[in-house]
Amino acid sequence: MAWSTRPDGLEVRVRVTPRGGRDAIDGIETLSDGRPVLKVRVRAVPEDGAANEGVRRLLAKALKVPASAVSLEAGATARLKTFVISGEGKALAAALAALTGRDDP
Repeated sequence: MAWSTRPDGLEVRVRVTPRGGRDAIDGIETLSDGRPVLKVRVRAVPEDGAANEGVRRLLAKALKVPASAVSLEAGATARLKTFVISGEGKALAAALAALTGRDDP
């Protein structure tokens, strides 16, 4: 799965498409090495952290948590990033599964 629960919340592996025309979560994608990631597109450009901030706010809005609960853990300058969402991990995983059409959080 593209996410995993942690004691303090949820860890989400994301593949970001900056300048994607709209802010949206496009589902789950499997990379060439077999790792699943959450596909996300944002309108923001990949300069000065604008795309990272766009993803952070999109995840917060989609999961109905404050933006301050979402933080970038790894991949600040890469397309593949890891975000951590603070809160109740199982509930966040279930919400993300519902958003992506997956029944198996």
